Amino acid sequence: MQRTIVHYFDYKSPYAYLAQAELFQLSDSGKVTVEWRPYTLDIPSFLGSAQLDAQGQVIEQSRNAHQWRRVKYAYMDCRREANRLGLTIRGPRKIYDSTVAHLGFLFAERSGDFRPYHNRVFEMFWRRELNIEDPQAIVATLDDSGIDSAGFLYFAENEGRQLLGRIHQEAESFGVFGVPSYLVGNELFWGAERFGRVREAVRGIVNGDIDAV
Repeated sequence: MQRTIVHYFDYKSPYAYLAQAELFQLSDSGKVTVEWRPYTLDIPSFLGSAQLDAQGQVIEQSRNAHQWRRVKYAYMDCRREANRLGLTIRGPRKIYDSTVAHLGFLFAERSGDFRPYHNRVFEMFWRRELNIEDPQAIVATLDDSGIDSAGFLYFAENEGRQLLGRIHQEAESFGVFGVPSYLVGNELFWGAERFGRVREAVRGIVNGDIDAV
């Protein structure tokens, strides 16, 4: 039986960013198939929203004290792990809608090797160097990643948007509510700290192949 991990990510999730290296390492082993699928989080629905000015001062927000503590801890935790991995995480000044960037991923995946685009979006967004809501910025990122962007804007408004909608519906039918999430068979795992359990679940698909992943 084919060993497959379906991985749900969102470019605006720092935890999803931190999870990518292990996934690519596993995928590159050739022993497991990893399928990447974008899932656009509605962060304000569970963590409220906020917007900062250029000086980092809050100019608009709808968070309670509990939500602020959660958000501050999450970024502290992610920066700590990012430093260990040699990555940069700078908290964005607002909550972005990552739909356009996710449509760029689907276009890149359809057009060729998605990895350069995928890595570039994560890296640039978390350096505050990319507006993932701007279609023209995504066009430029596709081109810079070696993907011919011709047709992307049409794709994004038509086939791509429909495909992203189907991915969301399928994800939620499996119980996905956050990222990074991993689906192995019918088992769902949430959070980068559960990656060890994901490996165990993949091993279980092929009896006796304990050292495979």
